[in-house]
Amino acid sequence: MCSIMAYCGKGCDIDEFIINLNRCHSRGPDDERVIDFHDGVLGFLRLSIMGLTPEGMQPFVLDGSAVICNGELYGFEHEKRDLIRKGYKFKSGSDCEIILPMYYEYGTDMFAKLDAEFACVIYDGRTHEFIAARDPIGIRPLYYGFDDKNTIVFASEPKSLVGMVDKIMPFPPGHYYKDGKFICYKDVTAVKTESVVKKHANAQTQDLKDVKASGADLLINKLGEDIEKKKEDEYREEVCRNIRELLIAGVEKRLVSDAKVGYLLSGGLDSSLVCAIAQKKSDKPIKTFAIGMREDAIDLKYARETAEYIGSDHTEIFMTKEEVIETLDSLIHLLGTYDITTIRASMGMYLLCKAIHEQTDVRVLLTGEISDELFGYKYTDFAPNAEEFQKESEKRVRELHMYDVLRADRCISVNSLEARVPFGDLEFVDYVMGIDPEIKLNKYGKGKYLLRHAFEGTGLLPDSILWREKAAFSDAVGHSMVDDLKEYADGCYTDEEFTERCKKYDHARPFTKESLLYREIFEKYYPGQAEMIVDFWMPNKNWEGCNVNDPSARVLSNYGASGE
Repeated sequence: MCSIMAYCGKGCDIDEFIINLNRCHSRGPDDERVIDFHDGVLGFLRLSIMGLTPEGMQPFVLDGSAVICNGELYGFEHEKRDLIRKGYKFKSGSDCEIILPMYYEYGTDMFAKLDAEFACVIYDGRTHEFIAARDPIGIRPLYYGFDDKNTIVFASEPKSLVGMVDKIMPFPPGHYYKDGKFICYKDVTAVKTESVVKKHANAQTQDLKDVKASGADLLINKLGEDIEKKKEDEYREEVCRNIRELLIAGVEKRLVSDAKVGYLLSGGLDSSLVCAIAQKKSDKPIKTFAIGMREDAIDLKYARETAEYIGSDHTEIFMTKEEVIETLDSLIHLLGTYDITTIRASMGMYLLCKAIHEQTDVRVLLTGEISDELFGYKYTDFAPNAEEFQKESEKRVRELHMYDVLRADRCISVNSLEARVPFGDLEFVDYVMGIDPEIKLNKYGKGKYLLRHAFEGTGLLPDSILWREKAAFSDAVGHSMVDDLKEYADGCYTDEEFTERCKKYDHARPFTKESLLYREIFEKYYPGQAEMIVDFWMPNKNWEGCNVNDPSARVLSNYGASGE
């Protein structure tokens, strides 16, 4: 991770700018540079991952223009070779050095060409304007606000904007900002899903008309059912084959790094697949890391089983109730959220990354985020139909940058590490979002069936892990952690105090003592900025079986063996 900040106008207080930039020093502890272009100011804090020499330091400057970028541009070497043929020269091995030449060649059309996780700000010295952009999922963070001179300011995290702007908002993923407008260049949820089953079945309609003319209605129904079943089976197998190939490619491209790479391994399906694929592609044991409460960590034993099976160099970290409570205040400050799910799930991840930073020389971490939004949660088993499943998936993917992706970014970056998310590979996401949602529904007695079946028989994972029921991350580190947080919050307020204090908030009003505690800590560090988060991450209360008052999958009737 790195940290970027841009003041896009004249009259910037440089001293204030530098102070605010350095609130995110841990994102980029290796180097710092601030350049005043008179039209505005660009600031950069570097975490060296690609192109480790000083020449890879940003801002990159070209013919009076400049760029700052927090990102990883996959396959940039191909584009770099094309740019060299066009006469551009490069000083470093940094992937982000290609951005300005690409902008000169393609203008804002360049953003749609990038296979990347990125947030960037470009200063165009030819037109004296600033252009900002963010990747389509929002894996790399970017926030903005306007100061009292109505000048827009961008920063990697909201903490750099507190006190500098009035209202802080997340930069919309898949957009670029130019001429005072946010323009969408890619919406990863705007895909057309087509029922291939129905398409193939309809192709047989003409053949069946002749049979229908003879009055053999029962035969028609049987033939129609057989055709549809056969085509659904063929389609599902094709889909699973593509899922497998695309995920393997998504992991493989994220293994390229000039800094050392490690892996977060929870013992669940998603992180286990990422680790297994990576180990298959490596000629030596990869480094995997897991965390849990000392008393009842559900997933530690499964993480250990996976690590032993794939042959990784595995490390276990334990946390205590006292550590959890002591960490809560600083955790909410670094996250910049009051969402219950995000905070619970961040506790283990933050403490694990802290240990990795303090005890190892790993600088890059691969994680299993984004799989749930694509293939389903425990609560999406209750989706009434395929259309509702798809709508929920689209909503979650659009909002990812405020929840799971935010969690992974902050927990990892605050410990001077970089996150990479294979399930967020753009080609993979595009494909999975376009799958007929009818076959994504849990009709198989097992959640995420398509993903599991895609790797069935490959030998990458043992069946005990591949077909194991999911446990929510915050619960999987130990049910006691969630219970401890609830107990602590309950002791902070009487019932009367809880009712009265909740009335202060109109947006995302707290609804439990735990949510009130988190909101009050959030307001201490980000006063009046609650709209940065759209709402609480909760199951869809409109679905039967999902009208619950806690985001944990533990409260759902289908949790079952997940907690074992």
